[in-house]
Amino acid sequence: YRGVSAPLMAVAPIFATSFWGYDMGQRLIRWTNDVSVSADLSLTQKCIAGGLSAIPTTLITAPSERVKCLLQIQQASSASSTKYKGMVDCAAAVYKSGGMKSLYRGSMATLLRDIPGSVAWFGMYEFIKFKMMEMQGIKDTSQLSPFAVLTAGGLAGMSCWVVSIGPDVLKSRLQTAPDGMYKGLWDVYTKLMKEEGVAGLCTGIRPALIRAFPANAACFFGMEVARKLFSFMD
Repeated sequence: YRGVSAPLMAVAPIFATSFWGYDMGQRLIRWTNDVSVSADLSLTQKCIAGGLSAIPTTLITAPSERVKCLLQIQQASSASSTKYKGMVDCAAAVYKSGGMKSLYRGSMATLLRDIPGSVAWFGMYEFIKFKMMEMQGIKDTSQLSPFAVLTAGGLAGMSCWVVSIGPDVLKSRLQTAPDGMYKGLWDVYTKLMKEEGVAGLCTGIRPALIRAFPANAACFFGMEVARKLFSFMD
């Protein structure tokens, strides 16, 4: 659980921003294509909206991931030799060494990971929901069973990691590398391909997929429950 504090603190605003960005993306698509609020968007349009959601989310994700990765890789034989004492200490040290530029190192890599990842994430969720609705013979998403929502969410998480694991590996290496080790993201890619080949881009795919199903099933289920609660309150 090393490094868990950074994503734990950021997870609520990250997902709140992601779902808000998805909603704003859908509104933008409706506005640019003159689609009424009552009309449903196509799966392609929803995928585009999903990709757009990654842009504002990166403002929170990038520094959180930077701190998380640094905490996860630090090697210490004893507590006295630990470089960072925790999330706040790590963030403060990174900021002190290079300011906001250092804290946001890997932001472009985060975008390159999260834009296609979000396209797959929201796209797969909407696709599985639609198929589940067809199977159950319903037209309102609020009538979907918890099993359907959990299944759609879990598969969405797995599809997200399938397309984003490569950029995630590059991002993590860039964010955790000592200053001056890499000239940029392309330099990370060329060195990784030279030393490890294509397999290096898939490092960590198994634990990512194992974690993805339950974590994202719970995420989307919580979102749907919250949506129903707020609808009831309105």
